[in-house]
Amino acid sequence: MTPPAGDTHSIPVERLKRSLRSEAAVEPSKVASGPVTKETQIIAIYGKGGIGKSFTLANLSYMMAQQGKKVLLIGCDPKSDTTSLLFGGRACPTIIETSSRKKLAGEQVEIGDVCFKRDGVYAMELGGPEVGRGCGGRGIIHGFETLEKLGFHDWGFDYVLLDFLGDVVCGGFGLPIARDMCQKVIVVGSNDLQSLYVANNVCSAVEYFRKLGGNVGVAGLVINKDDGTGEAQAFADAAGIPVLASIPANEEIRRKSANYEIIGRPDGTWGPLFGLLAENVATAPPMRPQPLSQDALLGLFKGEAVGRGVVLEPATFEDMCGTSFVPKPSLEVVYDTV
Repeated sequence: MTPPAGDTHSIPVERLKRSLRSEAAVEPSKVASGPVTKETQIIAIYGKGGIGKSFTLANLSYMMAQQGKKVLLIGCDPKSDTTSLLFGGRACPTIIETSSRKKLAGEQVEIGDVCFKRDGVYAMELGGPEVGRGCGGRGIIHGFETLEKLGFHDWGFDYVLLDFLGDVVCGGFGLPIARDMCQKVIVVGSNDLQSLYVANNVCSAVEYFRKLGGNVGVAGLVINKDDGTGEAQAFADAAGIPVLASIPANEEIRRKSANYEIIGRPDGTWGPLFGLLAENVATAPPMRPQPLSQDALLGLFKGEAVGRGVVLEPATFEDMCGTSFVPKPSLEVVYDTV
């Protein structure tokens, strides 16, 4: 497409469009196989939207840094809320928006444009496309390609924590599992069906890629907003994964989290809890999970909570059209067989 004469602003836009189309046409690499040799522990954390994985990760990464570890936190959720809690509510520029802006200006993305730090924690956000204007999964792939250009595989961190949205089952959000980009996965859930459904899906994805020769395993489950009813613990037992920590349903935690306050401080009330979580995350081995069937997952909950006992009643043509159904003679010719 040729821009109108004198329309110089549309030239870089068209160039960017062609570049993005070329990137979208590239197929993801095949699943890697072989032993993990990286010294850096790369850990992907998955969970249902709103379950508290960003809260868990912000406090976990802060505690790890206070313990003397060099930690990089990468937000891979289009909501871009991971680093907001770490930075006291301050949003940092995302890799995707920064990359687009730099491309239009003919400039290269530098580490200082997208990576920021607080009290020893290094953090960045991949971001996502504008609402209704792109695929979040493709945005994740584009973001990691940019990280690789910035030297991601040469960075010297003890831990890289990836915050992934678990609701969306697509190739982009499954990237760390599919490409062996991490050594292990941690799931965040609660005592509710929807969060455990997502956790079970993540376990299923891990098991699927293990069968294809992948090396990623599930290190365990973090129970957030634990009210003591026990469904999340029962899920972990059934799936064969450990519970790394149980964060209680507590009003102080809820209030401070809503105010973008870090509670995972060594000298704070919740310091021992997050200190133990940091230790468990560091030492828990990647395990091959045992995903539950839908019936087994529903079986963890009481009948009134999941609607068991309901009988499925088939709909009729009359139901669909609101009128009585009058059979019409068929015009089909049926030949007798000899």
